[in-house]
Amino acid sequence: MSAAVQRLSFEKPILELEARIDAMKADLASPNGKPELREEITELRKTLLRLQREIYASLTPWETVEVSRHPNRPQTLDYIDIMCDEFVELHGDRFFGDDPAVRTGWAKLDDFKVMLVGHHKGRNVKERQQCNFGCAHPEGYRKAMRTMKLAAKFNVPIVTLIDTPGAFPGVASEERGVATIIAELMYEMSVLPTAIICIIIGEGGSGGAVGIGVGDRVAMLEHSYYSVISPEGCAGILWKGAEYKDKAAEALKMRSKDLLRFGVIDEIIEEPVGGAHRDPHLAASRLKQHIRGQLKELVRIPPEQLVQKRYEKFRHFGVFVE
Repeated sequence: MSAAVQRLSFEKPILELEARIDAMKADLASPNGKPELREEITELRKTLLRLQREIYASLTPWETVEVSRHPNRPQTLDYIDIMCDEFVELHGDRFFGDDPAVRTGWAKLDDFKVMLVGHHKGRNVKERQQCNFGCAHPEGYRKAMRTMKLAAKFNVPIVTLIDTPGAFPGVASEERGVATIIAELMYEMSVLPTAIICIIIGEGGSGGAVGIGVGDRVAMLEHSYYSVISPEGCAGILWKGAEYKDKAAEALKMRSKDLLRFGVIDEIIEEPVGGAHRDPHLAASRLKQHIRGQLKELVRIPPEQLVQKRYEKFRHFGVFVE
C-alpha cells in the first residue's frame, strides 16, 4: 500500500503540503526547472515541519488512538531489527504450543544482555491472521512467563514492548485459561528478582497489555495509549454504541500525558515529528536510549530492593479514602 493510503484523516493539511512539495521537486528536476524553486521548497519544508508539530501537539484522545494503530507504526520485530545487535528467539510455552502474537528471546543492546518480550501484530494479511492482530492466546503469556523466569535465573534484565488491543477473547482462549495465566504472569513479574522495564509502543489495551506490564519502570511512546478497555468497547458498554468512541476515549484518560500525571507511568518517550511511523529508525533510537538509561540505573540495585520497590510502586496506585 502506498504511503498516502496510510495517512490519517486529520493529516489532510500535511498531505496537501507534501503533495505540493513533491510537485515542485519534480518541476525542479525537469530540464526546464527553475533554480529559484530550491528556496521555495526549503521554506515549504520548514512550514511542513511546523504544521506537523502543531497538529501532533494538539491531537484529541481518539486521534491518539488512531496514531497508535497506524498500519506503518513500528512493531516489536521492527524495533528488534533496528535496536538489537543480536536476537535469539525462544519459542513455545512447553504446555500447548507457540503463539506468534508474543515474541520472546535473548537480545543484546550494546553492552547489555536482556530478555526481550513483546507483542507483535503482523504486517501483511497472512501475518496478521497468524498473530491474531496482536491478541495473544494463553500460550503466548505462558511463553512470556517461562522466558522471564529463565532470565531471572541468570540475573538478566527483562524488557517488554506492549502493543495489543487485548488478549484474544475467543472460546478456545477462555478454555485454556487466558484470565488465569495473565493473573499468574502479573504475580510472577511482581516478584521476579531481576530488573524489568515495560514500554507501551502502540496499543496498550486491557489485561492483554497489563499481563506483561508489571515492571520497575513503565514508559510510553508519546502517541501510544494505555487503558483498561478500548474506546469502542467502553462506548458499547456505557453508551450502547461504538459511534461514541471519541467520547469514551476522552473519558478514559488513556494518553501518555494523562497517565504520567496520574503516576501510572514513569516517563514519556518522545516520538519523531508526525509519529513513529514517519521515522522508525529515529523512534527506535530514542527507545533504545531510554532502555539503556534505565538499565544503567536498575542493574545497580540489589534484587531484593528491586522487588520491594516494585511492590510499593504498584501498591500506591489510585486514590483511597478510609
